[in-house]
This record gives sequence, C-alpha cells and structure tokens, in this order.
Amino acid sequence: MSKAKITRLVPRGEDREEGVDGRRLRSERSRAQIVAAMLEVIEGGDMNPNAATVAEAAGVSLRTVFRHFEEMDSLYREMMAKLEADILPMVMTPFEARDWQGRAAELVTRRARIYERVMPFKVAAGVRRFQSEYLMDGHHRFLAMERAALQAIFPAEVRSNPALFAALEMITGFQSWQRLRQDQTLTPEDAEAAMRIAVERLLGL
Repeated sequence: MSKAKITRLVPRGEDREEGVDGRRLRSERSRAQIVAAMLEVIEGGDMNPNAATVAEAAGVSLRTVFRHFEEMDSLYREMMAKLEADILPMVMTPFEARDWQGRAAELVTRRARIYERVMPFKVAAGVRRFQSEYLMDGHHRFLAMERAALQAIFPAEVRSNPALFAALEMITGFQSWQRLRQDQTLTPEDAEAAMRIAVERLLGL
C-alpha cells in the first residue's frame, strides 16, 4: 500500500472529534430516553417497574438499560433528580403575601401543585425505599425540606408549640395529600380545599 493511501486511511482530527461527539450525543439521548420511559411507566400505574419493562417502553434493549444504569437505584436517582429540577422553580418562588397567614395560604396552594406533580413517583419510590439506602435518604431529605418550609413562614408562637407544629406538619405533608387523593379519592381541587380547611382551623384563621 502506498504512503498516500495510508495517509487517507488515518482519520483527520476533526473526524475523530465528530465521532467521539456523535457517540456521546447518542449516549446522552439514549440515557434521557430511558429516564423518560421510566417516568412514563410509573405515570401509567406501574409503581414497581423492572428494567425489562423500562427497556420495552424506551424501545431499547435490556443491555442498553444496564449499560447506562448498573442497577435500578441509579435509574431512580436520575429520575428523582429530574423531578427535583422540575419542581425547584415552584419551591424557590418567593411568597407574595407579607404576613405569615397569607404565606400559609400560599403554601397550601404551592404544595398541592407540587404534590400532584410528584405523587406517582413519590409513591413508587416509597415502595422501594426500605430496600434502598438512597431512596430512604431521599425520603428523609424531603421530610426535612417540608419541615424547614413551615419553620420559615410560621411565627415563634406556632413553632414553639410542639403539638400544633406537628399537626401542621402532618396535614400539609405529602402523606396527607396521598391519602386525600388516593384513599379518599378526592379531586385535586377538593384535596387542596380539605388541606386548607385543616390549616385554617388549626391556626384559628
């Protein structure tokens, strides 16, 4: 083979870069496709999906799923990270009310929207959290976030009353929303109204 032919067979620098970039983009698309399929499967009612179910929904092989996610925990981790990014703007939006009573009312509305968005995925994570240290840690972080939000808006006389604060934490927590929506089969609007009535009665508003 001539030297000229050998030269043409060696990929140019930009060709090598395009090849690497192309593979990376395909890998990122495939990974995102798997996460989207996981979300879709859970939203469809499967609260404990396995890798084969996710692979079928994503239109990829089971091997591809495990190439991106070595175990289901890592897939749950990616899913929860995406959900947290989705709800972060709602969580971080400043309250409009100047007094704590108005902020308590806003909190109920905000939590109703957040809980409705994450409910199927929180339920699915709850099914597995006793088998997953990561999901159990995530559960405790979520509880801590809920508690911190209440502590940030309520005055000292509410925070210093352990029974009152515990009651407020319970009725505005995700577990209450899940019970209202799933066990008591209320609509989102009626569930929010029930939560609001409970808060107002407790606070004497």
